[in-house]
Amino acid sequence: MSYEDDDLALNLINCCDFTIFLGVTTHMELSKTGFLSNLAQLIPMPDCNQSPRNMYQCQMGKQTMGTPCHNWDLQSETKLYRLQTPSSPLFRPVHHDNINLDDFAMGTNAIVAVISYTGYDMEDAMIINKASEERGLGHGSIYKSEFVELDHPSSYFVRDPENPKKLSLYLDSDGLPYIGRKMRDGEPHYCFYDSDRSQYVVKTFRGKEECFLHSVKLCGNLIKNPKKVACLTYRVPRNPSVGDKFASRAGQKGICSHKWPAEDLPFTETGLVPDIVFNPHGFPSRMTIAMMIEIMAGKSAALHGLVHDATPFKFTEEDTAIDYFGRLLEHGGYNYYGTETMYSGIDGREMTAQIFFGVVHYQRLRHMVSDKWQVRSTGPINILTRQPLQGRKRGGGVRFGEMERDSLISHGASFLLQDRLLHCSDETMALICTSCGSLLGPVTVVTRLAEKPNQSDTKEVCRICGHGNNIAEIQIPYIFKFFVTQLASCNINVRVECKNI
Repeated sequence: MSYEDDDLALNLINCCDFTIFLGVTTHMELSKTGFLSNLAQLIPMPDCNQSPRNMYQCQMGKQTMGTPCHNWDLQSETKLYRLQTPSSPLFRPVHHDNINLDDFAMGTNAIVAVISYTGYDMEDAMIINKASEERGLGHGSIYKSEFVELDHPSSYFVRDPENPKKLSLYLDSDGLPYIGRKMRDGEPHYCFYDSDRSQYVVKTFRGKEECFLHSVKLCGNLIKNPKKVACLTYRVPRNPSVGDKFASRAGQKGICSHKWPAEDLPFTETGLVPDIVFNPHGFPSRMTIAMMIEIMAGKSAALHGLVHDATPFKFTEEDTAIDYFGRLLEHGGYNYYGTETMYSGIDGREMTAQIFFGVVHYQRLRHMVSDKWQVRSTGPINILTRQPLQGRKRGGGVRFGEMERDSLISHGASFLLQDRLLHCSDETMALICTSCGSLLGPVTVVTRLAEKPNQSDTKEVCRICGHGNNIAEIQIPYIFKFFVTQLASCNINVRVECKNI
């Protein structure tokens, strides 16, 4: 556009009764980061990330297993997550200090090697150094509370005086478990005197997961004759296991796929072994350049004893973050590009490629395998359909739908299909008349023997055909028989073509 076009535009604007002054504005943000949310301002250099990754981090920041409060020891929350070994990030925005987030640490600093190693780090999976995990990397606990209320106001907690030796191993004199006790399934949980039945009652603990009794609190209220209520808080240790979810602050989420022995992991010339092995294929498509910068910044911060500012829009195209942190690494005696020579932990040979290596602040998220695994061999069934119940808490089965069925058919795994949809579901034996093909016709008739009046005999007869010459027993899903019965109630007759073999 030429200057003449600019003049024409200004003349048109002046004709509309208002004037624009170039370089003058009426509204302005207080700062460049003013449009970012509280969570988004905690992302290190979000301007260097693809926007969906910043949105992922805004969600995962709320799912972090961090420091929820300082009075967790006194809390009676239903479920409270706490990270036991947190650390302060070495690369963080100013907002981190403005809200004093160091008092509520939400992650831990980990040494990361960006390398494709062993194949256990493919597709958003990551290898964790087993020795680092044993030293406390990502260790956490879940605090759960249970409220026990007695049925009658006159009832009270007390250890049964008739069995003092047996119960004293598990319960204190007040009938409640010892603080710090390891809770096991089937052991005495608490004991109380039931004034309705005038006897001592011992309840056993029901729980499949290892936990410890953290605290016992007797609750009170302002009612005249209150029922006795005790709050039992348990501490469930949750050290990282295969399948647990982790994420960097750049939205690079992944699960622990293997806890690899430290002696088999690659190491640097100075003997450093990474805590986490991150696959380099996570960078090109996700475009989380801020995580690359963080690796270099974290490394230089640890080297020089600094904490670097990760507030967005601080660097420009002329003065890049990579150049700034690269020069800091050079001053510390490291490679400008943040790469290092590494040696194979398997055979000790020097690796041909230079490995990108540094420090990243990782978050442990509250999505854990221990809360989600579901397995079933036998268990409760639905009374109506005789199929397994739904739901993990009830010991139900995993849903096997149409798409899963189609997959097995396409693979030709017919016996596996039969196992899932028949043997492990609602297999039943039913009578069928091969003459009329009816599932509802055959019935069992009881007749008394003429020569022995005190004894009876049973035989199968088809009510439609009037005889039992062609009745056979077949194996079908119970839901099919139920379906045929439902259709019969609508005057729809179903015939099954079959023959005796």
